[in-house]
Amino acid sequence: MAHPSSFANDFLQRLASRPAADHDLPTFDFLNASDRDLIVTNSTPETFHLGTGASIFTRCLLPAIASAQHEVILVTCFWARSKTLTSLSDALTKLAIHRQQLIQDTTARGSPSIPPLNIRICLSSRSLFQKLLHPQSRDGFIYPPSSWEAELGLPDPSVLEAGGIHLRIKSLFFLPFSVMHPKFVIIDRQKAFVPSCNVSWEPWLEGCVELSGGAVGGLFEFYSRTWEIPSEAHTLLVPRHDTAGDGRASNTREANLPLVRSTADQSIALDSPMPLPTFILGSSHHQNPRFRPFPWQNSAAPPGTPLNVALFQLFEKAQQRIYVQTPNLTCEPVLAALLDALTRGVDVTIVTSRNMMVMEQLITAGTTTGWKLRSFIRRYQRLRADDGGKGGLGASNTADVDLEAGLVGRRPGGTANTRIGRLRVSYFRAKQPQALDNGSPQGGRRQELGGDEEVEEPVHSHLKLTIVDGEYAVLGSGNLDRASFFTSQELGIMFQDREFCATVKSGVDEVLNGRLALVFESDDARND
Repeated sequence: MAHPSSFANDFLQRLASRPAADHDLPTFDFLNASDRDLIVTNSTPETFHLGTGASIFTRCLLPAIASAQHEVILVTCFWARSKTLTSLSDALTKLAIHRQQLIQDTTARGSPSIPPLNIRICLSSRSLFQKLLHPQSRDGFIYPPSSWEAELGLPDPSVLEAGGIHLRIKSLFFLPFSVMHPKFVIIDRQKAFVPSCNVSWEPWLEGCVELSGGAVGGLFEFYSRTWEIPSEAHTLLVPRHDTAGDGRASNTREANLPLVRSTADQSIALDSPMPLPTFILGSSHHQNPRFRPFPWQNSAAPPGTPLNVALFQLFEKAQQRIYVQTPNLTCEPVLAALLDALTRGVDVTIVTSRNMMVMEQLITAGTTTGWKLRSFIRRYQRLRADDGGKGGLGASNTADVDLEAGLVGRRPGGTANTRIGRLRVSYFRAKQPQALDNGSPQGGRRQELGGDEEVEEPVHSHLKLTIVDGEYAVLGSGNLDRASFFTSQELGIMFQDREFCATVKSGVDEVLNGRLALVFESDDARND
C-alpha cells in the first residue's frame, strides 16, 4: 500500500527508528510492511456525533449494536452503574428477545438457523478495590456469567443465551495505574465507532466518529492484539451475508431502544466523496511512570508510541495554527512543544476543563491542569516580554523543543520568525438554565429536545480533539496529560483532510458557543 504524503512517510520513518518493545501491549512491528499498513490506512468517515456519554450511547452506539449480525466488540475503560449501563443492558435484553423470536420463527419454518451473535466487552476500571486486586497478567480477568447481572449490571445470562448471544467480558489493568483507556465499538468488522465516552455516569461533553473502510481492520488488530488469544482472534467471525433474504437479523432499531438526550446533541454528516488518509494511533501501556520528582531533573522522555510520535510531529510541523481540546493538560513535553510552536509564529488555542479529575491528576502527574496552565501562560508572557512586545523573534532567539525530553534548545539552521503566535486559553463550563431556555441560536434546547423531560447539560468537556493547520484532526481516548503520554494504553485516530477538519471544528464551535470561560487571550489574538 502506498503512503504518498510526506507526513505519512516521515511518521513511518520515525516509528521505524523506535522498534516496538516485546513488552508493549499491543505490539506492532514498525519495520514490517503489513503492520505499517494497519497504522497508515484509509477510511470513509460517515458521521460525527456530539453530546453527553449517555446520549451518544443511546442515539448512536446502541442502535449500531442492535444492528449487528455476527459480532460486536465494545471496548471501554471505566464501567459504572449509570444511565449508559442501564440503557446498554436494556438494549441487550431487547436484542436477545428479538433474536429468540427469530430463532423460533426459523425453526418453525424449517429455515436455516440464524448465526449466533458474539459480543466481546472489554473494560479496565470498575473501582479502586478491583484495580488493587486485579491479576497482573496479560490474560486479564474473565468475568463468569454468574457475575454479569449482580456485579456488572447486565442481563441474565439465560436471556442472552436464549437469543443466541455469546457474551464474553474481560478486564485488563496493571499496577500502579496502567489502565486500558481506549473506547471504541466494532460492528461485524465492517463499521467502527470511536467515542471519547465510557460506560459511566458522568454528564460530560463527548464526541464520537463513525467510519468504515480500511481503518476498521487496523482497529480490529489493535483490539485483537490486546484482548484476544492470538490463535483465536481471527476465528471468532466468519463474515457472511444473510442469505435468507428477509433481513431477519438486520436490526432492532424499531424496538423502542432507550434514549437519553443532551442539550449538546449533534450528529453531523461527513460527506466524503472518497476514502480519507487515516492513521490508527495506538499507545501501548507502560508500568513505569518515569517520574522525575526533583526540581533539577528534566522531564523524562515519553515512550515513542504511534500516538505520541504523531502528536509531537504535528506540533513540530505546524505552520499556522494548533487547536487542542482536552480534559486535562499536565504533560510537560506537550506544553514545551506548544510553546515552541508559538515561538515559530503558530497560533495556539487551548480548551480544557477546570477542576476535573483533580485527584487523578495529582496521583499520575504530581500537578494539575490549573497549575500547569498558569505556568505555561507565564512562560508565554515572558516570551512576549523578551521580544519587547513586538510579536516577533529574531534569529538569535529562535528556539525549538526536544519533543522527546521536553527540553528547550537552539534549532540548527533556525530562521527568523515575523511574530510570536497568538495564544487563547479557555475553560469549558456548563450553560446556565436561563441560557438554555432563552431565544438565542443555542437557546430553547430543552423545549426542542423534550419539553419537561430530563435533558443532560454537559458539566465538563471530556472530548479529545487536536486540529493542526486545518488539515489534520486527531480524535480518540488520549488526553494531553501525563497519564496518557506515559502509562495508559490509548487509541487515537487521525484524519488528513481539510473538509473533515472544517466540518468537525464547525460542529464543536457550535456546541462550545456560550460554554467557554476565557482564561487568557494575547492582545493580538484573533478568532479561529
